[in-house]
Amino acid sequence: MIIELLIFTFISFAIFVYMFFRMIKNNDTSYVVVLVLQAFGIALNFSEALFGLKLNILFVIIKYLIALILPIAVIIYEKKNMPLYEFINLKKANLYLMFGNTKKAKEALITLLDKNQNSYKAHLLLAQIYEKEGGMRKAIDEYVQAIDLNKQDYNSYYKVAELLNQLDKKQEAGEMLFSLLSKKPEMYEASVLLGEILIDSNNFKEAVNVMQEALRYNPMSFDLNYNLGIAYTMLNDFQNAKICYEKAAEINSLAYNSKYSLAEIALIYKDLEEAEKRFLESVDEEELSADAYYELSKIQLIKGEKDTAIKYINLAIDINSKKIVGKVKKDPIFIPIMARISIPFNLENEEKQTSLKEKEMKAKEHLEEMAEITRNLSYNDIKLLKKDSGGKKKKIDDKEIIEEQREIQE
Repeated sequence: MIIELLIFTFISFAIFVYMFFRMIKNNDTSYVVVLVLQAFGIALNFSEALFGLKLNILFVIIKYLIALILPIAVIIYEKKNMPLYEFINLKKANLYLMFGNTKKAKEALITLLDKNQNSYKAHLLLAQIYEKEGGMRKAIDEYVQAIDLNKQDYNSYYKVAELLNQLDKKQEAGEMLFSLLSKKPEMYEASVLLGEILIDSNNFKEAVNVMQEALRYNPMSFDLNYNLGIAYTMLNDFQNAKICYEKAAEINSLAYNSKYSLAEIALIYKDLEEAEKRFLESVDEEELSADAYYELSKIQLIKGEKDTAIKYINLAIDINSKKIVGKVKKDPIFIPIMARISIPFNLENEEKQTSLKEKEMKAKEHLEEMAEITRNLSYNDIKLLKKDSGGKKKKIDDKEIIEEQREIQE
């Protein structure tokens, strides 16, 4: 019993002295609580040794916990993870965030960083707070410092690129994403964002390269297939665009934009049945319903179904009169039924807000323009075959035919 008390006293006092000098050296009051608890445990041990007291089992357990186990655990944790003051301030910051007090959370983190600029977790948490508050530049600075401390933090790489893109610094964002994907090519979010940036920058060929590579890792990604369809659309590669839109529609049956694009591509290739089917699927989307009914009306006129054409065009006008009436008046295809089209006296004055992204609007308008340009092409032209000067048949691409037709119209 005496030997046990002596060993306990020696070890606990040695640890107490070590913790005390560590507190002095680091000028860190975080150790005070541990030292106070340890002192209480040592006092219990002295009372037991000097006065011959017999502590019950509960006090013995408490003595060992606060005088030996707790300080040893702190020392081991510091060796393997982080200093005590860093642990405490991070916990305080997370606790403040739990109760919605971001101001106190930032103060705890800034206090921590004043003592240790190399705290990766503090920089990362502070960056996340700034990002939620809308302080994008401050968030970028903190994410960059987190990356400097942890080169494997690919999520922070992505966050920097995402924030740069939101600040309309697309070139810097693109460079960041190219660098990230060279290290982690399977990172889905980075591939999607880079593809969107390249599309927005009209760099469609590079966008195709990036997204084709990304599909190796995420073949069932709706975003990659849909964005790839848009890139191919803008390159006038409608065959590959069709494949991508079909895949996107297969992955997400509610992807009405994909179905609308497939309908326009079907019109380009004069597949009226397919176009009609896809436009009918698109009318369930409020954003596309007016345009879908408008296109359906034109298809019915081509097929000679005037009554059905009138029904569809009046539905389109009911949904968005200002947009559709203007298009009707410009298109001579509606002349035979103009007298039966219900054009309202007062058109809608306000433009309806669109939920389509800029890239989607561009692709949609481009497909509509191409469908209009190719409306007067013959079926032989659509087969993409023509004879060269030597009499041999030569395959040509969609873009070549479309450019020829545009020149004729001009």
